[in-house]
Amino acid sequence: MKVKDIMTSPVQYCSPDNNLAEAAAKLWDSDCGALPVVDSDGRVIGMITDRDICMSAATKNRPPSQVSVWETSSGRLVACSPSDHLHDALAKMAHERLRRLPVVNGDGFLVGILSMNDLILRAEEAVGKKVPDLSYADVMKTLKAISTHRLLAAA
Repeated sequence: MKVKDIMTSPVQYCSPDNNLAEAAAKLWDSDCGALPVVDSDGRVIGMITDRDICMSAATKNRPPSQVSVWETSSGRLVACSPSDHLHDALAKMAHERLRRLPVVNGDGFLVGILSMNDLILRAEEAVGKKVPDLSYADVMKTLKAISTHRLLAAA
């Protein structure tokens, strides 16, 4: 099974020039916890999460409307391709401790997002199949790796 078979598309996204209040409104309106950050050429350059916004609001001593997404978002992009095998994407999520991966084509353009929600729902659909393409055990193994406290993992 490939990422394209279960990814969510289309996807809400924001610009690095948006402010955090605008990004938070998009998160709220789309009922999600993260947005890909897409540059003026349409390429994904990072991600911003609801946690990033909260931590920035608590530490920057400026209103969210005065802080850009680019100041706050992760400048390090970890993504997958629609043609990646699902278990390879799971391994990447586990290794990088990410609950969501933007899905980009060969040119770096956003085509979808793969989330733990997508994976859980797909595993649920597979219950009862002789050979499930994605099992609850696969999802739980990934979620356990993602959820391991960073300080404990470093010790």
